[in-house]
Amino acid sequence: MPTNSKKKTQVTASPERRRELLDTAAEVFAAQGYNATTVRKIADEAGMLAGSLYYHFDSKESMLDEILSTFLDELWQGYDAVLAAGLGPRETIEALVTESFREIDRHRAAVAIYQKESRHLAAQPRFHYLTDSQQKFEKAWLGTLERGVADRVFRDDLDIRLTYRFVRDTVWVAASWYRPGGQHSPEEIARQYLSMVLDGIAVRT
Repeated sequence: MPTNSKKKTQVTASPERRRELLDTAAEVFAAQGYNATTVRKIADEAGMLAGSLYYHFDSKESMLDEILSTFLDELWQGYDAVLAAGLGPRETIEALVTESFREIDRHRAAVAIYQKESRHLAAQPRFHYLTDSQQKFEKAWLGTLERGVADRVFRDDLDIRLTYRFVRDTVWVAASWYRPGGQHSPEEIARQYLSMVLDGIAVRT
């Protein structure tokens, strides 16, 4: 695409329309997989010609990059606020789980894409931030669980890494079935989830 045309698009493109197109692309990527999705398919779902999509994005890779980076930026805004709040380990787990379900509510398709695609995408230089985010994510959860065991809030016989994987996977798999606007709010789902998980890892009295 010519440079002058791209600059013009950046000035005149509607932010609302751009968001709508990214939402459409995210749903298609989540349903069909990134490699199987063509620009034409995204354009068809958006009700426009494939060529017109290039007025907004230079490639489907750029669309995917913006979808994932937007999701992760927002996720870490929430997570960093929780981790900086000075909460106890149990309260930190509760807040992280609740924030996770809120992100699934806001970015369900992006979460589904991340689940399916991040491993092979992370090998590409453009998506190396996926590896950085995963390492940061693991450090936050493992550190909180380890602190909980040390403080005798969680059982001392826990396999920390196995517990982390269980909690991580059972939270984020909700993206496969959760639909925004359903019967339960993300906060209610988090409460129900936590009541099941924490009764299994809290110290027995």
